[in-house]
Amino acid sequence: MASKFTSRKSCRSKLEKPQEPSVFEMTGKTMQRFGPGKMLIPTPMMVDEIIRGVRKGRLITSAIIRARLAQKMRADVTCPLCTGIFVRIAAETAEEDRALGKARVTPYWRVITDKGGLNEKFPGGTAAQARRLKEEGHRVIRKGKRLAVAGFEQSLPRIPAAAGKAEVGSVSLTIDTDVNRR
Repeated sequence: MASKFTSRKSCRSKLEKPQEPSVFEMTGKTMQRFGPGKMLIPTPMMVDEIIRGVRKGRLITSAIIRARLAQKMRADVTCPLCTGIFVRIAAETAEEDRALGKARVTPYWRVITDKGGLNEKFPGGTAAQARRLKEEGHRVIRKGKRLAVAGFEQSLPRIPAAAGKAEVGSVSLTIDTDVNRR
């Protein structure tokens, strides 16, 4: 069934919309939720760049994406809502590109939840993401009503000393934030 929500803009135009990232000092409810410090509002292209750096057979979580972006922009946190929206824009743009015949697209299917789950909002839902992950050698299992990657922790970015922090499930990780080394 087609989505009941449609847009006049192409996903590519949403991804490449000219805008600058914003870093601001948190106050009020934002500070209560995330603590004192600076929050980054990234651009869709920044999120897409991080996802494009994930190699075949590897995975990344939303928390790791946010931690890398925050560190790169010298912020304490990255807005989780904006990051989630921009991951979805990157995914929809990749499928738009694939439909146009492009061979190399952003590997959005390698983005999983912080607990290893698959994303229902990606194009094709969890079934399409599971198929692509299985093609890359990952084992997808059912966790209750949801699908998840078994042993996903081993496929996350390697953890170098003191490069940043992120929460994955209930485990605190230190993360390499230099996406250009990959």
